[in-house]
Parts: sequence; structure tokens; C-alpha cells
Amino acid sequence: MVFLSRKEHFNAAHKLYNPNWSEEKNVEVFGPCANANWHGHNFELIVTVKGDPDPETGFIVDLKKLSRLIRDEVIEKVDHKNLNLDVDFMHGKMASTENLVMEFWKILEEKLPNITDNGKLHSLKLYETPRNYVEYYG
Repeated sequence: MVFLSRKEHFNAAHKLYNPNWSEEKNVEVFGPCANANWHGHNFELIVTVKGDPDPETGFIVDLKKLSRLIRDEVIEKVDHKNLNLDVDFMHGKMASTENLVMEFWKILEEKLPNITDNGKLHSLKLYETPRNYVEYYG
């Protein structure tokens, strides 16, 4: 079993805020992430595909196709966007990194078979900051 990863980058704004809570509780729980005027991050998304290399190409998945898939299906929908307001698959959800990575998984898991017969989505790692990230394994 071989694991192959591709890293992509995007910038986005969001706010962590529970409308069922008071302003005070939101600030207590989310701190500056509850800022009424939003805040932004330079996100890094690492997509890992696992599988056995194709005997004819030596690839699990063509990295050019994987990069294009990630950019077309995920990055273009979130880059330079407000995750709370502009991203359809985040409507009605807390715009946390945890929820975001799970939505990315749904999109990529469905589309990956279109570009590989040998690879399966193994994990997503989403860096919100250089020191804060989440990992998701479906």
C-alpha cells in the first residue's frame, strides 16, 4: 500500500458564533474567532490517497488530475470567500475547521473515482494556522 499526498492552499474568512448563545458566551467560548467582522486564515489542505500503483503507469493517481480535482471541486469554492456566507456546503453549519474538513471529504470521496481506479481517499489534513490543524479519515 502506497500513500500519495497533494498540498493545496486557499485563503478564507469565517466567524465562529452560535446564534443561540449570548454575545458574552460566544466571546467566552470562541474568543477573537467570534469577531463580528470575521477573521481570516491562510489554509493548507493536504489530500492523501492510498492504493497500489497501476502496473502500466506506476501511479496510484495522476497528480496533475488530483490537483485539478482538488482545485475545481474544493479550492475554487472556498478561496477568498467567507465560509459562513459564500460557501453553499457550509450553510447552516458552524464554520469550524473540523466541519470544513468533513465537507471536503464528502466532495472528494465522491469525485476521486473519476480520476483513479487504484486510489482511495485515505485522509485529509487541514491547517488553519501553522500550529493548528485537523486530520480526517472519513
